[in-house]
Amino acid sequence: MATDRPTTLAELPFFTSGRFPRPALIGRAGAGGVSWTGGRELLERVRDLSLGLGALGMQRGDRVLLLSESRPEWLFADLAVLAGGAVTTSLFPTLGVDQISAILHDSEASLAVVSSQLQMEKVLAAAEHAPSLRAVVVMDEVPGGVTAAREIVTLAEVATRGHRRILDGWGVGRAFHDEAKRVRPDDPATLIYTSGTTGAPKGVVLTHGNLIANLTGISQALDLNDEDVALSFLPLCHAFERIVAYVYLVTGVSMVFAESIDTVARDLKLVQPTVMTGVPRVFEKIQARTLAAGRDLGGASRAMFDWAMHVARRRGQVLPEGGSLPPWRRIESAVAERYVFRRIREELGGRLRFVVSGGAALAPDLGRFFYGLGLPILEGYGLTETAPVLCVMPLRKIRFGTVGRALPNVDVRTGEDGEILARGPNVMAGYYRQPAATAEAIRDGWFHTGDIGAIDAEGYVRITDRKKEVLVTSGAKKIAPQPIEAHLKAHRLVAEAVVIGDGRRFPAALLVPDVVELSRECGVASPSDEAGTAELLARPDVRPRFQQIVDTVNDRLAQFERIKRFALVPRDFSVERGELTPTLKIKRRVVLDHFSAEVDKLYREDA
Repeated sequence: MATDRPTTLAELPFFTSGRFPRPALIGRAGAGGVSWTGGRELLERVRDLSLGLGALGMQRGDRVLLLSESRPEWLFADLAVLAGGAVTTSLFPTLGVDQISAILHDSEASLAVVSSQLQMEKVLAAAEHAPSLRAVVVMDEVPGGVTAAREIVTLAEVATRGHRRILDGWGVGRAFHDEAKRVRPDDPATLIYTSGTTGAPKGVVLTHGNLIANLTGISQALDLNDEDVALSFLPLCHAFERIVAYVYLVTGVSMVFAESIDTVARDLKLVQPTVMTGVPRVFEKIQARTLAAGRDLGGASRAMFDWAMHVARRRGQVLPEGGSLPPWRRIESAVAERYVFRRIREELGGRLRFVVSGGAALAPDLGRFFYGLGLPILEGYGLTETAPVLCVMPLRKIRFGTVGRALPNVDVRTGEDGEILARGPNVMAGYYRQPAATAEAIRDGWFHTGDIGAIDAEGYVRITDRKKEVLVTSGAKKIAPQPIEAHLKAHRLVAEAVVIGDGRRFPAALLVPDVVELSRECGVASPSDEAGTAELLARPDVRPRFQQIVDTVNDRLAQFERIKRFALVPRDFSVERGELTPTLKIKRRVVLDHFSAEVDKLYREDA
């Protein structure tokens, strides 16, 4: 295989093992430390799994379902499928049986690779009316056999079968190499179903060329090298973290998977990463935890903490875009660094150079807060259909409130209505078996993102809203809800906000309080259930607090945009109830349906 840069993902294991053969390349954190897989071992694992999947009947072009939490085996299985010329169909492990069934039926997957017995049982239940599925491979140890005419086998057994093929037949290993070389850049590599925030999920077909182009552009835009260590805790089934994993393999970054989302705080200290990816909600929680810890201090320590937070905010206002501090500000920065900033960063491992945020809009004040602490957050932007990254923030000149500049191999512009349009080798081949939807999305060579925004003279892209989520009141006033929601959520008492008003007389909002922060402010114990939360929200001193927040946000809005009424919701939105996508984006229509009584009450004449 060529060693300058892979031309397909089928070549990626060969490239990585030749360029970065060291023993610590892919790891998994645990209570006892990090267990590692080396570069050379990666190729052997992928080879044996690919040959083993071939023994189960996997052929070029087959769709292989991949349903698992993030772990090294996810990546090994993915690369094994791609090296065999088949197509990975990745699913979020939080999906229910009905959603899995719909994807199985649409993709006609012949094999499924799952993480556990729970996921196996969901797939088997979903496959009741999916005759295409022949076998299920389970990463964990489970009893093998045949169930409902489908073979059940562990991932370890698949690898054993693949290795046995090498031992039993001279030249089989070479055949694996040749099969990977047969894969072409325009061959389909993956089928990813959209989350359905603005409609029914569609299968996005991304080719090897799409993904290689995107990892090439990202590698050129980000400062990564083989001395970096990354902690990964976002789902690999999401296009964002998946392309990041490929970038790590190409650049030689050692990638360590957190044991689970619940162990991230421990794993940060264990792994001490230099780079990391996350979504805005993760950074919001880190900020809230940091500020809460500071408020629990007493005396001089509390005063020092509060002063350092003011220093951080001043730094975050000036430094990101290349500004400089006057001498006395540099002195106070050095003091805050020694006594406060350094200790906060040590809770995150102590070595982070920068982190990348994607999946949703990053509040500018949140980005400035972390920059002021000495931790730059680089916001990225893209969609599944663009493999997925279109823009990334340059480290040396951050402009919060934008999503940075287009990748070197991507063109972006705005349409007549302000919609962001994109063109480049990373744009999808199309929606799976939906030519009409594909033709609607890609017109005259430009992919229509559905996002509204603007591009400044230096190429920085600003996203203002989703085209399909613009609210139109009964008075024909158009309102972009996302900026208003971002302003509301910037307050520490607001965990989530949904602005409503489509077809109504005026805009209103559903607010989910941060119960821990609200309880602390009210001087009471945090409630443990929804009934307790409802009781807390019924206190006479609670609603005026939130009215003040709404009034402050309203002061910066046009008259027709202002929130006239709001309701406090006594529970978080959730993925399980279908109110959030697996990447934590709000499904506005589902939320409105689930809270229809509250919405109707807001618009009653006597409310």
